[in-house]
Amino acid sequence: MSTTIYHNPRCSKSRQTLQLLIDNDVEPVVIEYLKLPPSAQTLDKILTQLNLEPRELMRKKEAPYRENSLDDPALTRAELIAAMVQNPILIERPIVTHGNRAAIGRPPESVLEII
Repeated sequence: MSTTIYHNPRCSKSRQTLQLLIDNDVEPVVIEYLKLPPSAQTLDKILTQLNLEPRELMRKKEAPYRENSLDDPALTRAELIAAMVQNPILIERPIVTHGNRAAIGRPPESVLEII
């Protein structure tokens, strides 16, 4: 079963999560999501696996959140997902997927539940 980490190498939690996976003999596919953002379809699937709504996966303190008025309750799920695809800095990190399961590595140990 394939394991993927949506990784930001500048983030300490993301680095810790990646190392934790490696230490547990998991060789994940590493996607630097700031360089290669997930598609809207992939992000929608990850949100479903996490059982989260788009805003729950967003980093609300990032400038694009304010600049694009993403706190507007009238925005649809698709519009919020599109905003994350266009501005991947908004996506909480790291995200690990394993089969049909996903977890956010905050704290890093939370990903151990899905592998």
